[in-house]
Amino acid sequence: MEKVKNLVNSHYESNLKASLYESDVAKELGNGHTPNIDWESSFFIMHSLESNTHEFQNLSGDLCLDIDHIKEAFLGKVGPSVGTKVAKYPKCHQPEVVRGLREHADAGGIILPLRDDQVSGLEFLKDGEWVQLPPSKNNRIFINTGDQIEVLSNGTYKSALHRVMTKKDGSGLSVATFYNPAGDAIISPAQKLLYPSQFSFADYLKLYATTKFQDKEPQFEFMKNMTSGCNGVAVYKRLILAYTFPFYLVCFFSFAYRMACNSEEGKVQV
Repeated sequence: MEKVKNLVNSHYESNLKASLYESDVAKELGNGHTPNIDWESSFFIMHSLESNTHEFQNLSGDLCLDIDHIKEAFLGKVGPSVGTKVAKYPKCHQPEVVRGLREHADAGGIILPLRDDQVSGLEFLKDGEWVQLPPSKNNRIFINTGDQIEVLSNGTYKSALHRVMTKKDGSGLSVATFYNPAGDAIISPAQKLLYPSQFSFADYLKLYATTKFQDKEPQFEFMKNMTSGCNGVAVYKRLILAYTFPFYLVCFFSFAYRMACNSEEGKVQV
């Protein structure tokens, strides 16, 4: 963690800090106009993949799903995307009026955030209340799921609303790796689970770009209205989903975690 912090902080001081304080975001904060800004400085790194996704077929078979369901759920024609967002949340003299990152749910699949080990700030909405996650001690990596996992699980696993708070007395950082479906991947649970609609990830991202900081329920309703399907899920199939999807999800976590941790010279080995 210390090595990560040193690299991020050094890059921020040398390349990003000046532009942040000269940006429109800083000007809006100084003028007190803060409803649509985030007090963060970030950059994104995309990874190339070498994958043994043929193993997904074994996983699908074990779950009594169509043999290529898990593979097709994320691969599409061009393969899933894996990227890392590196974000710095500087000290803020007005933490009561601006967020480091406004309330939102993530659009994609599986997210693995490595948080600052000294400064807290990440909060999740649980049962109507904001719960603060502690600093990430001992190189702890959290696991979060995005909107596509909510759809794949037929709503069993919700994509959590979260935010990053600013601090007056300390700056924080986040290194989050995102494992997302291909843009042309068709997002839907197994047909045996009879989810009522499906759509492409690329179409969803177009909607998400304009509604990221709004409630997500209207986003899903909009996508449902764009697509066709059938309603009514048999009780026993809901039970199958409830009992088997945790294993399904953990396996995806395992693949995503290995991708995030085994990176070498810009390539991620699975």
